[in-house]
Amino acid sequence: MSTPTSLRLGLALLLACGCASSSATRGNPPESKPDAWSSPLHRDHPLVGRVWDTRQGRWVEEPALVAELSRARFVLLGEQHDNPDHHRLQAELVRALTDSGRKPVLAFEMLDVEQQPVIDEALTRSPREPDALAQAVAWEKSGWPDWALYRPIFAVGTERGLRIIGANLPLAQVKELVTRGPEALSPETRNRLGLETPLPEDIARAMRAEMHESHCGHLPESMLDPMVLAQRARDAQMADRLLTTATADGALLITGNGHARTDRGVPAQLVRRAPEHPVRSLAFIEVSPEAREPRDYAPSDSPGQLPYDYVWFTPAAEREDPCAMFRKPQAPAPEKSPGK
Repeated sequence: MSTPTSLRLGLALLLACGCASSSATRGNPPESKPDAWSSPLHRDHPLVGRVWDTRQGRWVEEPALVAELSRARFVLLGEQHDNPDHHRLQAELVRALTDSGRKPVLAFEMLDVEQQPVIDEALTRSPREPDALAQAVAWEKSGWPDWALYRPIFAVGTERGLRIIGANLPLAQVKELVTRGPEALSPETRNRLGLETPLPEDIARAMRAEMHESHCGHLPESMLDPMVLAQRARDAQMADRLLTTATADGALLITGNGHARTDRGVPAQLVRRAPEHPVRSLAFIEVSPEAREPRDYAPSDSPGQLPYDYVWFTPAAEREDPCAMFRKPQAPAPEKSPGK
């Protein structure tokens, strides 16, 4: 039986969206020069290239950011998946966080747990060849943006000899969760991931609203809770993977901004299960012409509050409007011929 159109669309957008004052000021850093960015939109925006500390409510320099992230056991680097500048800066941070010889695991939302044997085998054969890993996991068929965007991060990982980890649930399991509900997972897995405990209603309501908005308002009402369950399970799985694979130097996770949220994403899951370990989340966020202050980038379900520890502002990439398909007039069905 084929997957219903609403489910196929929902899963595609779910995987894509998992990715949503008084202060000290500073000049734009060297990276904010227009010719240093790959993304073309809004390079002259006043926030481009600046890093906002949401807890202290102030701008921070990159060395101070690296020093703070270095003190955390778990570091999440969020992204807009198709923005090349986000991946370049993630790679630079991975390099800076391992310059001292630290060897945290380097985990990816874009790789799943079932791919780990293939990942390990590829890196055993070709430990300094990130392209061998891409070939082994058939990246070009994965549905993620072009390998060239992510390659700089993997290249730092292989150069530094970091263990590369698949952190996500397999797509087939995500589909099973959406169609069958929690019963798609074993009782042990449900308990380990915390799925047996109901979400607080305010969080459940916010996540349903986020799913509604991120699916352009066209996801059937009956699909909202299944999609929330899948998002929640993926957050919990990635947190579990960090906890169980981290080295003495901790773990880094490359993931979408939605999963990097401190209020209900992977950081919240880490704090739930290991409150003794410091967690820091940094989101790379594209600027918008009408939004001139950091608080203007707070999601609609968190007014005035950015749900990350740090936000690094960048130019925006050009992309098609994902909701455009819903605004196109549908062609009328062809008339049936007489007698058929």
